Amino acid sequence: MILKFLKNLLPKKPVLSKPRAKIKAKLAPQIIGRAEHPITRQNISANALKVLYRLKDAGFSAYLVGGSVRDLLLGLNPKDFDIATNAQPEQVYKLFRNCRLIGRRFRLAHVYFYNEIIEVATFRGHHAKLGDEVQTEEGLIIRDNVYGTIEEDAERRDFTVNALYYNIADFSLVDFHDGLADLKAGVLRIIGDPYQRYREDPVRILRVVRFASKLGFTVHPATEQPIFESHALLQNVSPARLFDEILKLFHAGKALAAFKLLRKYGLFGYLFSQTEACLDQPEAEMTHKLIESLLLSTDQRLAEGKSISGGFLFAVILWPALQALMQDLQQDGLALFPALYEATNKVLRRQGQQISIPKRFQIDMQEIWQLQYRLAQRTPRRVFATLNHPKFRAGYDLLLLRVNAGEELQTLANWWTEFQASDKPVQHKLLKELAPKRRRRKKISRKPKDVGE
Repeated sequence: MILKFLKNLLPKKPVLSKPRAKIKAKLAPQIIGRAEHPITRQNISANALKVLYRLKDAGFSAYLVGGSVRDLLLGLNPKDFDIATNAQPEQVYKLFRNCRLIGRRFRLAHVYFYNEIIEVATFRGHHAKLGDEVQTEEGLIIRDNVYGTIEEDAERRDFTVNALYYNIADFSLVDFHDGLADLKAGVLRIIGDPYQRYREDPVRILRVVRFASKLGFTVHPATEQPIFESHALLQNVSPARLFDEILKLFHAGKALAAFKLLRKYGLFGYLFSQTEACLDQPEAEMTHKLIESLLLSTDQRLAEGKSISGGFLFAVILWPALQALMQDLQQDGLALFPALYEATNKVLRRQGQQISIPKRFQIDMQEIWQLQYRLAQRTPRRVFATLNHPKFRAGYDLLLLRVNAGEELQTLANWWTEFQASDKPVQHKLLKELAPKRRRRKKISRKPKDVGE
C-alpha cells in the first residue's frame, strides 16, 4: 500500500534510464509536503522527536535521515532513528545532559535515553576541504570531521534511498537524489562514482549486500559491476570494523540471502578464507548445506523474535575449517583432543587476521566445538556433565545442523533429543541400554581325580 502511494506520488519516468556518473554541482532537491507523503510523528520514536524539537527550538536545523526515513516510507518499523543537523557536536552536547560525543573518524553525538540511543550527526562536508592528508594512497578516508551544508551531506550519503530527509520544521520530505524513485522501483543505487565511493570506504561494498538482501532490492548495474573489481579493498578495513559489519549483515533477518550475495560477488573469501577453501572443494555440498541451514535457522529465529548468538554463528561457519585441519593433524599422528586444541588455536588465529572475533565469542566457540566430541562420549558420568554444560543447547543445535547437512549422526542426535526431554528413570534406562552386556564366563568343570591315582 505504501509503495502504491509512492508510485502515484512520483513522476512517470524510467528509473534506470539515466546513468549518474557524476553528482551535480548544485542539487535542486525535490520537496514533498506533509500532505503528500505517509510519514507521521506517531510512527517516530518519542525520544527522537524530543531531540528533533529541542534542536529546532534552539535555532538549529533538524532532520530525521537515513534508514529510518526509508523504512517508514516502506511501511517497516525502523530499528533506530538517526538525526542530521547543522549543530556541531559540541553544541549538541550543551543541549543534552544525557549526551556523549564519540568517534574519531567522524565525530558524533549520542543522546542516551532509558532504552534507546539517538545518534545525532552534523551535516558532513567534502573532505577535500582539509587537504589530501585525510585519505590514504588507496583512497580510504581516515579522517572525516568536515562539516558542511545539507546539500553536501546528501552527496556524502551512500545510497539514494538513504539520502531522504524528514524536516521536523514543516514535516516535509527533502529528496536530493531521486531516492523516492529508486525506493518505488526497489533499486539500490550508490551516490556518485561507485569506484571512488568504494575506495573511500570499502565497507560500502558490504552495505550493498546488506541492504539489497534486507530490502529485497535489485542492485543497479552501475553500482554492482565495480564490486567485482573492488572487493580486494576489504583487506584495507580493520578486522574489528569487519566484525561489526558481519554481525549487522547476518543479524538483519536475511542472512541466507546475504550469504548468497557474498558468494556471488566473491566477497566471502575476504571474510572467511578458511571456510571459503572448504566451499571450493569438490565434496563441498555438505559444507554448503551446513552454512545454509545455519543462516536459514538464524532468519527464522529473528522472525519469531527469539535471541541469536554471535558465538554460535561463528562456530558453525568455521566448523568445516576446523574439521579439515583436525583431519590433517590426526593423519600426522596427533590424538583426537590434542588435535582439536591445536586446530582450534590455529583456526581462531587465522580468522583473527580477517575478522576480529571478541574473546567472549571465541570462548563460546571453543566450548561448542568441544561439545561435538563430548556428545559422542555417553558414559553415565560424562552424559550428565555434558547435559549440565552451559553451552549444551548450542552444542546440541550444531549436532542437529550437522545431521541436516548430511553427516551420519542421526542415531546420536535422536538419543540426545530423547535423553534431555526425559525424566530421571527414563534417562537411566537409556544409559543402561548403552552399556555393553557383559558376557558370562562359562564354568569349566574339572573331573575330580581318582583317589588311587
